[in-house]
Amino acid sequence: MNSSAAATIPPPVMKPHHHRTLLSHQFPALLGLIALLFPLFSPNLFTPLGRAFPFAFSEWNAPKPRHATLLKEALQHRATPRQQFELWSSLPDQGWRPCIDSALDQSLPEKSTGYLQVFLDGGLNQQRMGICDAVAVAKILNATLVIPHLEVNPVWQDSSSFVEIFDVDHFIHKIKDEVSVVKELPIDYSWSSREYYATGIRATRIKTAPVHASADWYLESVLPVLLRYGIAAIAPFSHRLAFDHLPKGIQQLRCRVNFEALSFVPHIRALGDNIVSCLRDPGKSSEDSSGLHDRLDDPAEQGSGKYVVLHLRFDKDMAAHSACDFGGGRAEKLALAKYRQVLWQGRVLNSQFTDEKLRSQGRCPLTPEEIALLLAGLGFSNNTRLYLASHKVYGGEARISSLRKLFPQMEDKKSLTSMDERAKVEGKASLSAAVDYYVSMKSDIFISASPGNMHNALLGHRAYKNLKTIRPNMALLGQLFLNRTMEWPEFRRAVIDGHKNRQGQVRGVDYFIINSMKMKHIWKYES
Repeated sequence: MNSSAAATIPPPVMKPHHHRTLLSHQFPALLGLIALLFPLFSPNLFTPLGRAFPFAFSEWNAPKPRHATLLKEALQHRATPRQQFELWSSLPDQGWRPCIDSALDQSLPEKSTGYLQVFLDGGLNQQRMGICDAVAVAKILNATLVIPHLEVNPVWQDSSSFVEIFDVDHFIHKIKDEVSVVKELPIDYSWSSREYYATGIRATRIKTAPVHASADWYLESVLPVLLRYGIAAIAPFSHRLAFDHLPKGIQQLRCRVNFEALSFVPHIRALGDNIVSCLRDPGKSSEDSSGLHDRLDDPAEQGSGKYVVLHLRFDKDMAAHSACDFGGGRAEKLALAKYRQVLWQGRVLNSQFTDEKLRSQGRCPLTPEEIALLLAGLGFSNNTRLYLASHKVYGGEARISSLRKLFPQMEDKKSLTSMDERAKVEGKASLSAAVDYYVSMKSDIFISASPGNMHNALLGHRAYKNLKTIRPNMALLGQLFLNRTMEWPEFRRAVIDGHKNRQGQVRGVDYFIINSMKMKHIWKYES
């Protein structure tokens, strides 16, 4: 480590920050955002107003089912034992084996080039990808990585730190032979903090890192800062490392971090294990569900003792950003358009297209009603144990009534655990998402209603472990749901045929590109 005096003294402020001017410009937009978001946190307060003034508060006025005929037929349909067997069967051994042993020399460099700090925004799963990239960048630069700082997401509002989510000692130990990691900066560099970088333009902060930057960019732009000051802080850092044209050992290191080094803290794993136990044995649930079983068919079939996780990605942000029609009429369209304008100031490409065009291209998120029909079409029966992994569903309980009608054994954290058991994660979106991630990794089948960071992260992680993961064919489903005259047998055949090769099968020879983020995972084939 460079021990010169210059490295331990904070560089001077290069340009003052005009807080008052900035605040005066942002204040009106901030008030507008608060006005839109406040009902999300106090929906009960606005429910009576919603009924009296549906134009202003359409979110809590649940629309009628858009596919009532299909729903009615789905309730009457029962899959054959053979269909159930195929649905719940594990993926066969495909001959692929994870290959994460680094081809590079795993020994640490004799001398570190300096301390590397990164500040990660986004939700838990976006931050997870950022952590993998941070380790890879530290390796590229021969730097000492400081445990990444997790920013507070303006939507989820969770201030949980790395050490409150992940087992930090396990993390450091798993990569100790390749990258040096410290929990905090030494006293000489304690000035390098989030607050320090928020009050001016600093010489040690790199804020111009391009999205998907190459390894050469880091060597040319960040390494000189490390060598001069002994420290470099990169903010923002999300998606700031390329997926292509990196050394094989760096790609493997990313995988090792994601799949082996990042382990949740014990209390998250314990709560997750309790939920998994309740799902596999409903009699262990904290809630009295005796009345539930009277409504179900004979449970003695292939899915008994198994469960599927549904990541129902249908929050208000996604609904608004998609610019799709969700059946709430003119009031809902206007409400979502106003919400979209405040959050993105008109920078939403989808708003230029019709709902029909967006759906035919698979660019609309599946509603709870549509995902219910997809699950039924695939062959899931009404006694399927379904775990709902979701933060907040746009429209609340009323919006998911069709899903619950088809799958009355749908559960979530609140239905399966007591308040005392959830005390450490209650009200903390990142910790809650960590529990859902853990339960999802333990499930027999995982399906996400729409692509996103959690979908991408779990798709790769479950492929790594050869676990069944259903990827909805969004373009096909969009076209099917546009056909309002289609009957159940035709719909079901189209769903089954369109998802035969979308259940976790690994494709590719040298590299397997997992998802839209192009997070590459290294595999080798054993004949």
